[in-house]
Amino acid sequence: MSKDLTQSGTAGAGGSSLSSELFHAGVYKANQGRIVRQLTALAVWVIVTLGCWRLYSFLPTAMGDSSLAARAIPAALLAAGLWFGFRVVNWPRFADFLIAVEAEMNKVTWPSKDELIRASVVVIFTIFFLAITLFLFDVLWQAIFNFIGVTS
Repeated sequence: MSKDLTQSGTAGAGGSSLSSELFHAGVYKANQGRIVRQLTALAVWVIVTLGCWRLYSFLPTAMGDSSLAARAIPAALLAAGLWFGFRVVNWPRFADFLIAVEAEMNKVTWPSKDELIRASVVVIFTIFFLAITLFLFDVLWQAIFNFIGVTS
């Protein structure tokens, strides 16, 4: 076994647990996967902020309007959640995944505007054609069942 592997068989940098990474302030592979990592952190931050805002609007009615804890609990959870969002995108396992996602997205060949319009027209036409066909089959089978007296 090489020296780069830990006792558990995983790579040294990528094998660290999330709980041990929560107390570091460094950025893992800062120049790689930057866009997708920033967007992921932003999504986590928005979810945490909305949850804390909802908790902030709920706790004063549940605990009493003048309760300091009703304001301190959402503030503490917001601070912890924002820190967690920053650290989770720098956790080596997750960061490597996000770096790979961005690398794959860079390989995608996106259609031009004309190709996109043509493909959209084909899809919309096909959906309408199938909807009309299914409607006609439904009407036909309903007429057949009414004729033989299966339905009322």
